[in-house]
Amino acid sequence: MEYLYAALIGLGGGLASGLFGVGGGIVMVPAMVLLLGRDIKTAIGVSLTVIVPAACIGVFQHQRFGHVDWRLAAAIVPLALAGSWCGAWLAKVLPALTLARLFGAFLVVVGVYLLARKP
Repeated sequence: MEYLYAALIGLGGGLASGLFGVGGGIVMVPAMVLLLGRDIKTAIGVSLTVIVPAACIGVFQHQRFGHVDWRLAAAIVPLALAGSWCGAWLAKVLPALTLARLFGAFLVVVGVYLLARKP
């Protein structure tokens, strides 16, 4: 049953990745914690590993549709790499409960913003 849940988590994460540009953290991490009983740190590591090939496919498709601004991407990449390194270090040193609470608060803040903002 665990592998069925894992496959469904992959499908949901992949759909969210291609559709919204998210998937790893937003879909897969909570699903792995809730459905597979994994600790949040393992869920984050697995999510990051899985999202790399999924993101590559999404980039390929969005490039085909003309949705990729390579200059903007190039401007974002350097500090995104540094931020990822620092974030992984923080995930290592923070207690799992603190990490889970920060993640939950982040999801709530972003969700409220997206629901409340005017187009």
